[in-house]
Amino acid sequence: MKVFKFGGASVKDAAGIRNLAKIVSVEKGNLVIVVSAFGKTTNALEGVLNSWQSADGSYNDHLENIYDYHLSIAEELFPPSGEGRNIIEGSFSKLKDYLRSVKGTEYDFDYDQIVSYGEVWSTLIVAEYIKKSGLPAEWIDIRENLITDERYRDANILWDESTECVRKVFDFNSFRYFVTQGFIGGTKNGHTTTLGREGSDYTAAILANMLDAECLIVWKDVPGVLNADPKWLPGSEKLEEMSYREAVEMTFSGAKVIHPKTIKPLQNKNIPLIVKSFIDPAEKGTLVTADPILRKILPVFIRKRNQILITLLPKDFSFVMGDNLSRIFNLFTGNGIKVNLVEASAVSIDVCVDDEKRKVDALLALLKDEYSAIYNENVEMLSIRHYTPESIERITAGKEILLEQRTRSTVRFVVKG
Repeated sequence: MKVFKFGGASVKDAAGIRNLAKIVSVEKGNLVIVVSAFGKTTNALEGVLNSWQSADGSYNDHLENIYDYHLSIAEELFPPSGEGRNIIEGSFSKLKDYLRSVKGTEYDFDYDQIVSYGEVWSTLIVAEYIKKSGLPAEWIDIRENLITDERYRDANILWDESTECVRKVFDFNSFRYFVTQGFIGGTKNGHTTTLGREGSDYTAAILANMLDAECLIVWKDVPGVLNADPKWLPGSEKLEEMSYREAVEMTFSGAKVIHPKTIKPLQNKNIPLIVKSFIDPAEKGTLVTADPILRKILPVFIRKRNQILITLLPKDFSFVMGDNLSRIFNLFTGNGIKVNLVEASAVSIDVCVDDEKRKVDALLALLKDEYSAIYNENVEMLSIRHYTPESIERITAGKEILLEQRTRSTVRFVVKG
């Protein structure tokens, strides 16, 4: 049994869904197919949420645009007209009822209840198309089977309860293909949760672990894992193989090819990850394993944009290290802020975090009595794995460097964007 994961770019239109069906039809064994929201639907639903919470009255227009987009795909896949509408109508109605009947108060909770619908709509359409293509497929609502805690927007999986549910519902004696959602789960009391932005890869890895999959294949619009984003640095090269550890380092630094949490569930059971192109599915892709064969070690360039560099200075000149440092990091964690880089001296600490102004402002309010804060917005974190002097010059030339950090194998710079 294998797990396939298809991201939003691979299913942005009817042609993409036809291509997905063609890819999965070639497989002879059992498959779990994890699908993200279509195209930029998650971003669009975030717009609905923000409009709804601000009560500006335009959220219905945003939602209608999303509905029309999904309907156009469904009707292209399922002529005659009417059948496509039936597939998605009930689910869209549920979201409309929620928006009419609830007054939003907790942003993270409402985020998960609203934005999660993107994956529901995409998988309903994909599952139905696979069935129409003659393949024995079943749609699974993963919200009822991946059980999480109540940490909305970044929920933790309850592994024992989830494993029991997953092994029961993914019954390959009944179906060869199961289609389900990435990115989302559900609490014991029935509320939807999400696993962190771009979390569909993580969902696929969790299911691969629980079902003892032969491998996880993540289908992307690139030929595999590249040593740089080609939109940023031209002339990037594909990495033929890489280790779990290397993948973790890359994703933590900001590489977007796979979600940062993806590797651990795979490594725990030594399940290979293969990153392949849905554009050229016959091509080999990149293999991620415990013991890769490394024929050539390339510098790997990673750019993480939309960062804030924060410097905290104790007002009483007390040492940052020790208990104070522990308390500061507990506050970061408690406010849902992921620390991407930290540099500490005796009486100051520099921290680079994602630019989530609402969360950062809440954190600084908690620290204002004890710490002065200086911060730079609109900065970037540039990282190089297996760096060389030439590779450093390539990405820092002409940049204003605010902070530099080096280890044996990695160098990171915080620079003005």
